[in-house]
Amino acid sequence: MRRAFAVVSLLLAACAPMEWYRPDVSAAETEEDVKQCQDAAWRTTSWNYLHYYSAFGPGVYGRGYWGPWASPYNDRFMEEARLADFCMQSKGYRLEPTRK
Repeated sequence: MRRAFAVVSLLLAACAPMEWYRPDVSAAETEEDVKQCQDAAWRTTSWNYLHYYSAFGPGVYGRGYWGPWASPYNDRFMEEARLADFCMQSKGYRLEPTRK
């Protein structure tokens, strides 16, 4: 019974909406920091995508890559999210459940 309760609790916690939080900044400043980090992550992954994989020749690893599905980390969008999260953490934010 306790094990089932723990599993249900974990599943419900995984569905909770999350937001970036830092106690010494306002909501407007947080939104601006999120936007800056997302833009920087997008620029970085866009550059990596164009740099590593060209439809006109082999990539840096000596083999050719064709099509938009190729990226150095297998999923460009996951890499973009990882970089944006790292940026926010380096600014002192932490991801917490949404406060009401």
